[in-house]
Amino acid sequence: MRLRYHRTWLALGGLWVAIVMILSLMPNPPDPLSFEQSDKLSHFLAYGWLMLWFCQLYTGTARRWGLAIAFVALGVGLEFLQSLTPDRMYEVLDMAANTGGVLLGGLLAATPLAQGLHAIEARCLTRSA
Repeated sequence: MRLRYHRTWLALGGLWVAIVMILSLMPNPPDPLSFEQSDKLSHFLAYGWLMLWFCQLYTGTARRWGLAIAFVALGVGLEFLQSLTPDRMYEVLDMAANTGGVLLGGLLAATPLAQGLHAIEARCLTRSA
């Protein structure tokens, strides 16, 4: 079933993607976890979130494979772009963390978590009625 506010959720998803891109390319991104290699966990969680978010908007298998390929390509592309900046560097482990996050998000899309936006809409719509 298509989400009633599909365009709104899609726009918010675009904002999430923009945030990931900005944080990936800014000189000194915040690191709230502050332990060695904590950025790998941040990569993993960010790409897992993106994949899960968009899997709620697009439920078809082909679309989800397309999303997975797009997010892996985004992660790889951003790593190459980082190598062109003076303050950031290319890291294969970051690409692996991104890809692992995409895999996690895809797996979580097969759980009740994939109904999160539907649940929000159902709750909001019953309150407004």
